[in-house]
Amino acid sequence: MAKKISIKLVRSTISQKPAVRATVRSLGLKKLNSTVEQEATAPILGMVEAVKHLVEVKEIN
Repeated sequence: MAKKISIKLVRSTISQKPAVRATVRSLGLKKLNSTVEQEATAPILGMVEAVKHLVEVKEIN
């Protein structure tokens, strides 16, 4: 069973490039301060790394 992470959008996607906005949407984040739980797989961690300046990540036990 893979570890789970909680991803929270803490900064707005306004004035970000379209690719960054698409990455945030593909993670399941819509509005500011919205939170989603995802499994910590390689593709998800790669997307989080690409938008690390906009999100806050916590590991869920």
